[in-house]
Amino acid sequence: MEDRLQITNGLIPQKIISVHLQDSALKELKDQATDKPARILQPSPDPAAESSLEGKPEPDVMEDPAVLGTEPAQGKGGASGSESAAERDREPGSVELCHLHLSSCHECLELENSTIESVKFASAENIPDLPYDHSSSSEGVADATCPEREGRRVNTTGKAPNILIYVGSDSQEALGRFRQVRSVLADCVDTDNYTLYQLPGESARRDPWSDNCLLLVIATRESVPKDLHRKFMAYLSQGGKVLGLSSPFTFAGFRVRTKDALRDTVQNLVFSRADQSQVKLSVLSSGCIYVGGPGEQLSVDKLQGRLENEDQDRLIVQVPFGTCGGEAVLCQVHLELPPSSSVVQTREDFDLLKSSNMRRYEVLKDILTALGLSCAVKQAPALTPLHLLWAAEEIRDPLMQWLGKHVDLEGVIKSSKLSLRFVPSYTSEIEVTPTAIPVVTDMEAFSSENFNLEIYRQNLRTEQLGKTILFAEVTSTTMSLLEGLMFEMPQEMGLIAIAARQTEGKGRGRNAWLSPAGCALSTLLVSIPLRSNLGQRIPFVQHLMSLAVVEAVRSIPGYQDINLRVKWPNDIYYSDLMKLGGVLVNSTLMGETFYILIGCGFNVTNSNPTICINDLIAEYNKEYGAELKPLRADCLIARTVTVLEKLIDTFQDQGPDGVLPLYYKYWAHSAQQIRLGGEEGPKVWIVGLDDSGFLQVHQEDGKVVTVHPDGNSFDMLRNLIVPKRL
Repeated sequence: MEDRLQITNGLIPQKIISVHLQDSALKELKDQATDKPARILQPSPDPAAESSLEGKPEPDVMEDPAVLGTEPAQGKGGASGSESAAERDREPGSVELCHLHLSSCHECLELENSTIESVKFASAENIPDLPYDHSSSSEGVADATCPEREGRRVNTTGKAPNILIYVGSDSQEALGRFRQVRSVLADCVDTDNYTLYQLPGESARRDPWSDNCLLLVIATRESVPKDLHRKFMAYLSQGGKVLGLSSPFTFAGFRVRTKDALRDTVQNLVFSRADQSQVKLSVLSSGCIYVGGPGEQLSVDKLQGRLENEDQDRLIVQVPFGTCGGEAVLCQVHLELPPSSSVVQTREDFDLLKSSNMRRYEVLKDILTALGLSCAVKQAPALTPLHLLWAAEEIRDPLMQWLGKHVDLEGVIKSSKLSLRFVPSYTSEIEVTPTAIPVVTDMEAFSSENFNLEIYRQNLRTEQLGKTILFAEVTSTTMSLLEGLMFEMPQEMGLIAIAARQTEGKGRGRNAWLSPAGCALSTLLVSIPLRSNLGQRIPFVQHLMSLAVVEAVRSIPGYQDINLRVKWPNDIYYSDLMKLGGVLVNSTLMGETFYILIGCGFNVTNSNPTICINDLIAEYNKEYGAELKPLRADCLIARTVTVLEKLIDTFQDQGPDGVLPLYYKYWAHSAQQIRLGGEEGPKVWIVGLDDSGFLQVHQEDGKVVTVHPDGNSFDMLRNLIVPKRL
């Protein structure tokens, strides 16, 4: 009957059994019910009960941010699961007796089993044994039946599919490993569709977890006890899926052999996908490899990973089991550990692992997909209204007066692409679309975990820029928010748009800009007189903004050696290895003034998809024993705008020579060798920027020439050309 049977309190039936009862059996059951009233479904004070699969994992605790804007520790990982309808509807202190308990309730299972036994003895009819229940004894693995539908395990409970993570003992080290595994899995799957729980040993022995387990992850470094090994094999025999992460768990003729020379070292891995394509990446080895028993013919499916060494050691294997579709992918690669893990000892190893980090996620997603999970891109979050904020109180009255004069009768300011409707407060009845956005003007009602106005104010030290803020939790792109205001609003109001998330971030050309949570995302309005040093060299604007981001971090006392750099023409890099930010400039000349929208996005707290500033800080702390605090996006946006205003003032007074020494201090191209026109073009060496902001290179014949991009939108340092002189 699936989900069509409704029971009190929204509980879902696990099993329906038809039996014929004699009066003696009915009387015995009635006496049992009288002697032992039904229990109320509520959290048990017993620690073992609290760790059952239906319990909610305890949320991570966030600390208050410091004035500097240091980033609070953010918990990552799986959803904790939804509370039942019974828990939501129950009033505090109320008492409701429920005659059906949850499927994982151990007492109910005991009652059910004892009831069935009582019925068997009391009934005049010969009741046959029930089909194999893989939540009970696992002795008869080979004879187990396998309920399946179209090759996949059937979820009969209607609950969110569970990913269960077994890490062995209850030690602090095991708990830390659980958090690591949960975190990396939550980055790969949609936690709105899957719940991630720890599977303690006692629960694995006692509870019917396999009834509602889509994937079992075995991440213990200890040997799996024999009774649990039988449980896990019973689960596999029922069509279950298993992922082994640096665990000694094996079956089907595989053995784990230790190779001490590989332990916690960075190795080159060749991963073969299901379509026979290959991915090469740097990985952190566990120090173990998979080998077969003497003379055994091993059954291996398509996914596998081997080291690029003489022995071609096997570190990833995909192994099918049984006739019901059960299979496992076993790994002796630390796919669960980030490059910033304490296991990674050197800066060189960190760089290698970080450069392969996206491929690490690709491999893990390939494995999860092969095991039946969906790693599809998560649905874009819903758009939210804008909030009109001001960084200085003296801006408030002139700003509200200006708005009163420029909105129409419905409080709307329209541009060619966007309508902004200014309202005192927001209700859910007001629609938010990419082309029509409400703007809430009551600043007293504003609150956000992603943007602290007080931290922004304390770090903003400008005369003009960044004073008036349009903030959105989620918007399509900050570049479009200011178009209707940029030509009308007085420049002294210093307009800036800031967002916590973008759904349609824009990059250079037709490129998209990924904007996950943790990025610092903003678009700043700047006006530059045409007849000025910068007005005659507008390409320098992108260089100044990139430089401002780097200087905003490295000018903080103690942070001067964080290896953040600028890459020509508009990127922010970690060393010369990985991009973590970029700049996009749109300029419009009206009369004698350039109106410039400077879009900027850089990774502050999000380690993916590449690297973030707080990764660099954490790695610096580990290498030098420092205690630098992580930073926040709101703090760094304010500091960046402050630095940019100073750089613009310096450029206007002194021209390029006023800012190039600082630019060269942080740029990633000193003596870099490139080729002109393509891979087979002549070699040249980068020497600096010319008076207009284009690259100058030193040719093999000794000449220094200016080179321009060829128009490709992938890497502007590739295929550079020498412009023709007319």
